[in-house]
Amino acid sequence: SAWLERQVVALKVNGSNPFFYLIKTSIKKYLMLNLIDFLFISFVLFLFGIWGIILNRKNIIIMLMSIELMLLAVNLNFIVLSVFLDDLIGQVFSLLILTVAAAESAVGLAIVVIYYRVRGSILIENLSLMRG
Repeated sequence: SAWLERQVVALKVNGSNPFFYLIKTSIKKYLMLNLIDFLFISFVLFLFGIWGIILNRKNIIIMLMSIELMLLAVNLNFIVLSVFLDDLIGQVFSLLILTVAAAESAVGLAIVVIYYRVRGSILIENLSLMRG
């Protein structure tokens, strides 16, 4: 408690906001302890995405959702490591990946809807009929 008061006084003398400093250091300590946990969650999400693609080869919508899950896991990695390293580049990359994922979902689902209207099914075995 006395150490904390000395730190707050030192920050007030230097002109910094002591409240922001305390929040930032407590978040960094929390992330430092749980960085492995966040990376493990990201790894599990990525494995679920791969599992969805490998095991379900009949439904194109499930495959698109699995690709989105893999992109989400990569985004989680970028964001967690960006906060841990106190760098903004990972968060910018995450926004770019989210933009690309949204465009990929829109185009992919539009193709699936048009294909369903023409053929009447969305089975992947029938997708070879799209060759022109």
